[in-house]
Amino acid sequence: MTGARASGSRRPPAESATARLDRLLTMVPWLLRRPGVDIAEAAAEFGVSTEQIEADLALIFLCGTPGGMPDDLIDAEWESGKVFLGNADTIARPLRLGVDEAITLIVGLRTLAAVPGLSDREVVEQAMAKIEQAIGTAALPGVDAASSRIHVDIAAGEASGLLGEVRMALTDRRRLHLHYVVPSRDETTERDVDPMRVTTVGGHWYLEGWCHRSGDVRLFRLDRIQELTVLDVDGTPPAQARSRDLDAGVFQPREGDPVVELTLAQGSRWVADYYPHEWRREHPDGRLDVGIRTAHVEWLGRLAWQSGGGVSIREPQRLSSWVAEGARQAVDWYDAR
Repeated sequence: MTGARASGSRRPPAESATARLDRLLTMVPWLLRRPGVDIAEAAAEFGVSTEQIEADLALIFLCGTPGGMPDDLIDAEWESGKVFLGNADTIARPLRLGVDEAITLIVGLRTLAAVPGLSDREVVEQAMAKIEQAIGTAALPGVDAASSRIHVDIAAGEASGLLGEVRMALTDRRRLHLHYVVPSRDETTERDVDPMRVTTVGGHWYLEGWCHRSGDVRLFRLDRIQELTVLDVDGTPPAQARSRDLDAGVFQPREGDPVVELTLAQGSRWVADYYPHEWRREHPDGRLDVGIRTAHVEWLGRLAWQSGGGVSIREPQRLSSWVAEGARQAVDWYDAR
């Protein structure tokens, strides 16, 4: 085995770890199929300098299977200007999708193909056809049966009719005027919004944009928009507008929001799994106390009503009293019928 030709080489330019890893994973099988390839040819193939190839080979020289013994590491030799790799048969084998990975990929592509107004639908369908053909060739047991039962529908009713207008406003950089229902306050508000993107989360379409009413970035569910008007006004969001990371879901509290303390019966413990909470405390009888931070506490009151006693509010006292009074009024109404 031969290490890096050390000291005289120029330091290669900085790049992201992701870009370098992608090149290394491609480079190893490419080099294994071309023993003795000239290092300059390898550099031209991967669009980097010969110094970068040497630095990559020095890193590959330290990689291998777990254990770290000499026989576990990849052999790399390039002193003569010709590259030879050995002991890397494992990484040279082509990657294959597992059943879960294949199904996930199919669902993702079908979801993308179901997006109303998608301009590149033909490209997506071609990719989907190639992947389904490759999966069939690989003969992964269970994938064909599972994929045949997959049906994706994300039109979300009336929201699909608004998508075209929202997308047009986004493309043309036009401001939107919304009549928007706020369920937590049971009211309809009017607001001007500079659109930033449209996205789907949990089966619902959302418009994300800079809301001039609140002076901040907000998410608007399309099926809660009663009226939408595209204004002949520039809708470019201000420089401070930043899209939210929705990986954790739409429900994301802010630091200054109040914390509501709930007690969950055993049958309502799902609330702690569904909504992010600040803390939790177990009871011996299976009940659970949690603290949920939220800007609009009224929805937790409605959650308590809907739970049929499975969710009770401990703090703040104002919300607890409001929930108790609402429950009494409901009972009085039923008794009067």
